[in-house]
Amino acid sequence: MQTPRASLVWLFDVDGTLLLTEGAGREAISRALRDRFGIEDDLRSIPMAGRTDPLIVGDMARKHGLELTHGTPEHHEFWESTYQHMRALMTPPRGGLLPGVLNVLDAVAAEPTWVSALLTGNVPVMAELKLSAFGVWDRFDFGAFGSEAPDRNALARVAVARAAERHGVAPSQCVVVGDTEHDIACARAAGARAVAVATGGRTRSQLAAHAPDLLLDDLSSPSLLLDWARGL
Repeated sequence: MQTPRASLVWLFDVDGTLLLTEGAGREAISRALRDRFGIEDDLRSIPMAGRTDPLIVGDMARKHGLELTHGTPEHHEFWESTYQHMRALMTPPRGGLLPGVLNVLDAVAAEPTWVSALLTGNVPVMAELKLSAFGVWDRFDFGAFGSEAPDRNALARVAVARAAERHGVAPSQCVVVGDTEHDIACARAAGARAVAVATGGRTRSQLAAHAPDLLLDDLSSPSLLLDWARGL
């Protein structure tokens, strides 16, 4: 059965946009670093907001002089340890969905030609663990994940190309929703629209400096977002 042609594809960031996990991802990577290499580091010196998991782990490896080349046994074992710790940290779930997220996802699902998808720096397993903990993993048609591109701009191009392939939309019919300047920049790089929400590590004024197409304090008033989208 052919997928109906979409009029709008929503590309949601995860951390700081859809949910918060109270630093569980950072802690899981830190615990894997301790278990695999005997190194204690809370990783707070490494910036994480708006960046991909592979870039974060690459910074960590360079900081400590480690070889974690993709495809090697060491790389595989490190990530398996990270996933194990993440499962433990999210059982029971810590953090939660941000205000309005469920209402926005419901509203997008109610529009016959709108599609919800993911554009996240998380690798797939980390994204699934976070979203599944709050029962929304299956709300997304597809995803573009941090393991698929070297940086967020390239990842946004992957997401837009996937949206075109699956749903026949142009880049301008894709809306990136995120909480950092990196989300705004990657939307621009891919030819998509940019919606910024001040629910992560950036203030409204910091986000405004990067001129998103729409700027919101949060998603708790979905009508602001939906009315803007319907007017595109």
